[in-house]
Amino acid sequence: MSSTRQNKIERLLQRDLGDIFQKGTASLFRGKMITVTTVRVSPDLSNAKVYLSLFPVENKKEFIDYINGMEGQIRFDLGKRVRHQLRKVPELTFFLDDSLDYIDNIDNLLK
Repeated sequence: MSSTRQNKIERLLQRDLGDIFQKGTASLFRGKMITVTTVRVSPDLSNAKVYLSLFPVENKKEFIDYINGMEGQIRFDLGKRVRHQLRKVPELTFFLDDSLDYIDNIDNLLK
């Protein structure tokens, strides 16, 4: 069960990471549209699992590995934004949110 503090930090990280991905899309992420769908923070607030939805990407697993490789730069940018709200910026781990692909697959099966 998530505490109120965890929920507030999850929303803060989701908003700021979404802004980072939106503004950094042209240079860092090769023009891909990246949406932060969910953020889950551990109870000790030291780790965050970030679920991303990727739009015009053929090999999504490879692109998630690329983003995980850039975790240091993304965490640094996030730290500059949340330095007054958080004492420590959590370690970020990025995962693919494939719920839209699953919904599309179910939709195609029902046709």
